[in-house]
Amino acid sequence: MAKLLRNLGQDHAEVSLLLVDDEGIREINRSYLQRDYPTNVIAFAMREGPHGELHPQVLGDIVISVETACRQGAEGALSMAESLSFLMIHGLLHLLGYDHEGGDPRELRRMEDKEDELFFLLHGFSLQRDL
Repeated sequence: MAKLLRNLGQDHAEVSLLLVDDEGIREINRSYLQRDYPTNVIAFAMREGPHGELHPQVLGDIVISVETACRQGAEGALSMAESLSFLMIHGLLHLLGYDHEGGDPRELRRMEDKEDELFFLLHGFSLQRDL
């Protein structure tokens, strides 16, 4: 996580990470987002809202379903560790304001590019771009 935070200019930031099963994330999704189904990752940003400036070093919470991560990883030929790290990156970017759900294709591309960059950085892969 420290490597990712450094790359994002958030050297002193704090993030909590909670790993749960599908039922655990379904309960969180239902309780906080009124969505009654399991999902892969949920991020709760602490910098948002009326008191977000109180502890600016605390970015927020990332909750990942290990069961969903394993299923999705297997579908995409990723190891469990790779799938979990990808979801951690995805959640971290949400904490920093990246958004893929708003319908703006430029924002979606911006988030996907940053996910790729951070995933490859974390796993020591070389990022090859088509020119």
